[in-house]
Amino acid sequence: MGGTFNLDYFILLGSLLLIIGVLTTKFSTRIGVPALVLFILVGMIAGSDGLGLIYFDNAKLAQLIGILALVIILFEGGLQTKWPTVKRVAIPSLSLATLGVIITTVVVAGAAKLVLDVSWLEALLFGAIVGSTDAAAVFAVLKGQNIKARMGATLEAESGTNDPMAVFLTLSFIQLILADEPNYLLLGGLFLWQMGIGFLIGLGFGRLATYAINRINLDSSGLYPVFALAFALLTYSVTALIGASGLLAVYVAALVIGNSEITYRQSIFRFNEGFAWMMQILMFVILGLLIFPSQLFNDFILLKGLLISVILIVVARPVAVFISTIGMKYSWREKIFLSWAGLRGAVPIVLATFPMIAGLENSQMFFNVVFAVVLTSALVQGSSISYMAEKLKLTGPPKASSPHSLELVSIGKANAEIIEFQVNENHIINGKRVMEIEFPKKVLINAVIRDAELITPRGRTKIRSGDILYILTSRESKPALTKLLNLKVEETTD
Repeated sequence: MGGTFNLDYFILLGSLLLIIGVLTTKFSTRIGVPALVLFILVGMIAGSDGLGLIYFDNAKLAQLIGILALVIILFEGGLQTKWPTVKRVAIPSLSLATLGVIITTVVVAGAAKLVLDVSWLEALLFGAIVGSTDAAAVFAVLKGQNIKARMGATLEAESGTNDPMAVFLTLSFIQLILADEPNYLLLGGLFLWQMGIGFLIGLGFGRLATYAINRINLDSSGLYPVFALAFALLTYSVTALIGASGLLAVYVAALVIGNSEITYRQSIFRFNEGFAWMMQILMFVILGLLIFPSQLFNDFILLKGLLISVILIVVARPVAVFISTIGMKYSWREKIFLSWAGLRGAVPIVLATFPMIAGLENSQMFFNVVFAVVLTSALVQGSSISYMAEKLKLTGPPKASSPHSLELVSIGKANAEIIEFQVNENHIINGKRVMEIEFPKKVLINAVIRDAELITPRGRTKIRSGDILYILTSRESKPALTKLLNLKVEETTD
C-alpha cells in the first residue's frame, strides 16, 4: 500500500505542477515575464526550501530530463524554422554560434576568475557553461513577437546551433581539469568530428524521415507525429553514441523535415509544439527543484551571480556579437539588439550538472552561480526584448495568427489531405476569382477565412490578400498546387 500511495501521490503532484505550469504561460504574458522564470519559481516553491512537497537533489536525473527536453525543443524549433529566411543569415548565425561562444567563454572566464577565486581552467569551464544562448528560452520569448524576420532568424539559428559548441567546451574543460596530462591537440580533432559528423547525420536522417513519412501509409493520422518524433530521438541517440553532436544533428534533421513537403504537416507540427511546451515546463520545474534557495544567499552566491551577469550582458555578449559579425552588414542597431537578446536558459543549468556528476571541487558553487546568472538574464533581458526592438526600430508587421481552428478527420486511405495557405499581396492568385485560377486536377478550395469569418467559396469569389484558404488536394497534385500557390507576381512578369 505504501508504494502505491507514493506513486499516486507523485502522479497527483506531477499533474498539478503541469496544470500550474500551463496556467503560468498565460500569466507570464500579462506581467511581461518569460514563462521559464515562472516555471523555475514553481519548482523552487514546491521544493524542500519552499512548501516541502518534493525533495529533489538528483543531478543525474535532472541532466537526463534536461537533455531529453532539449532534443524535443530543438526538434520543434527546427520544424518551425523557415530555411529561406535562415539561409540569408546562416553565416553570421554560425559565426555567433562558434566564434561568439568562444569569445563569451573567455570574457566570462576573466570575470569568474576574479569573482569566484578559482583556477583558470575552472574559470574557463564556468565561461563555457554560460557561453551559449538558450534555444528553449529564445524560441519561447520570440514566438508571436513582431521582431523583424532577419533578427528573429539570426537569434533562432544561433541558439539552435550554439548548444553543441557549449557542450563541447564544457566537456573538454572538465576532461582537462581531471586529466593528469591534458592533450590540447586532440580537442581540435574532436571538435571537427562532433560538428562535421553531427551535421551530416542530421542531414541524412532528416531526408530519411521525410521519405518515410511520405511513403509509409499509416492506419491513423495520429501516428505520423509520433513517427516524426521517433526519428528525432533516433537521430540524437545514434549521433551521440558515436561521439558526435546529437543536438546539432537533431536541429539539422528538423530543418530538413520542416522545409520539405510532408504529409500530415499540421498534425506533426501541432503535436510537437504541445509536446515541446510540456517538456519545457517539466525541465524548468525539475531544474527549479534542484536549486535550494537557501544556498543562493550563502557565501554571497547571489551577489556573485549578479556581478557575473552584468559582465556577461554588458561586456561579454556585446563584444562577442560585434566581433563575430564584422563585415556581415548588420547595422549598429541590429548588433545592439542581438547583444541584448542573448538569453540564457535551460542549457547553462543543464551543463552545470556535468561538473557535479564529474565530482569537481567547486561544482555546487558553479551550479548556484549559474542559476543566478540564468535567472538574471531571463528576468532582465527576456522581459525587455520587445521594448528593445521597438526602441531600436527593429519591429516588423504584426505576425498573422489564425483566429480559428480546423479539426480534420484522417483521410489517409483516400490518399488526400487538406492544406492551409495564407494569401499575401505578392501571390499570383491574389485578386483573382476562383474560376480564373488554373488549379491542378483533383484540387478544391473548401473554405476561405476572411477577417475571422468563414466564406463558402464559389466560382466568382475573389481571393484577397490576408485570406486563409483551406484546400483539398490529392497527394499527386500537391507538388503542382504548392508551386502555383507560392508563385509571386514578379516571377510571372520577368
